Amino acid sequence: MAYSCMAASCHGLHFMNIASQECNLKRGIIPSKRLHGISSSLWASNGFQGHLERDLSAYRHLVSSSRCLNTIAMLSNLSEQAKEKATEFDFKEYLHSKAISVNEALERAVPLRYPEKIHEAMRYSLLAGGKRIRPILTIAACELVGGSEELAMPTACAMEMIHTMSLIHDDLPSMDNDDLRRGKLTNHKVFGEGTAVLAGDALLSFAFEHIAVSTRKTVASHRVLRVVSELGKAIGSQGVAGGQVADITSEGDPSVGLETLEWIHIHKTAVLLECAVVSGAIIGGASENEIERTGRYARCVGLLFQVVDDILDVTRSSEELGKTAGKDLVSDKATYPKLMGLEKAKEFADELLDRAKEELSCFNPAKAAPLLGLADYIALRQN
Repeated sequence: MAYSCMAASCHGLHFMNIASQECNLKRGIIPSKRLHGISSSLWASNGFQGHLERDLSAYRHLVSSSRCLNTIAMLSNLSEQAKEKATEFDFKEYLHSKAISVNEALERAVPLRYPEKIHEAMRYSLLAGGKRIRPILTIAACELVGGSEELAMPTACAMEMIHTMSLIHDDLPSMDNDDLRRGKLTNHKVFGEGTAVLAGDALLSFAFEHIAVSTRKTVASHRVLRVVSELGKAIGSQGVAGGQVADITSEGDPSVGLETLEWIHIHKTAVLLECAVVSGAIIGGASENEIERTGRYARCVGLLFQVVDDILDVTRSSEELGKTAGKDLVSDKATYPKLMGLEKAKEFADELLDRAKEELSCFNPAKAAPLLGLADYIALRQN
């Protein structure tokens, strides 16, 4: 909030400015009723409103001051303090509570039924833990534009089903041939290669069914159709599948450069994160401009996720990562540390983080807090 006053202003004009600033504070800082993830203590009578009353009381006290320039400086400081209080956010609590909600919804969505073996395999990987980044991104994006967790949850679960499918298939002997995932034996090591393939296929199919069936009564049909279209594109030949093929064919190829590497990771990793965010925004009723901005944010975050993953692969142990470390080096894959050097890769990660945050600068800071927090979380993660 900007404040301006000429040093020679009369006291009458100064009083009018102060009154106007009180009204602007009341109008501008208090968020809309649909606000998610903010600590409830801020809104208690002795919390946020108490802070407002104290700040406004200070404003009124400053009216009696005859030194306009000092008054304006103090007003600016009070404004910044009030703004900080209004956007105070407990990211760890948000992440924890949303992960619990997602886990409960996934448990309900995929019950153990006949034939038991395939459902056991589906649940083994789907409920194996993990950060739940994609579904939380979907929920946060929906909340950002005025939607709710309940509205976004079926689509959020679908994102995790698709992600889990990609991990099951990625770990197969014909792909990366991994033995560990999230600190546990990979799916094919427990259930066999054939069942693992089918479990992944079943999760892929059910993701679309879950969106269609579980949102048809709460979300407009044209939004549901658009989300289904976005998801189909994200996992096809111009998405996850295409990125995976390009990744496999580039192994051991010394001619692979940064441009090809970026294409691989945008399509193998970033595109599903982007789809998660965009789908949440669509479900929440976002405008086209909001959809585009959240999409660009997510693409930066998705690429950031992969850059950090490459860095961790060469700086952490298997025990720390919960999966086999150093496999990219052994298989002679192109990675950001390999092509740019470790320090340049870290600088690139910082640049992507800044670009992601810039895309959210036009949104309400309180509502954007979860997505800003998720960007920092991805940048600073250690496994």
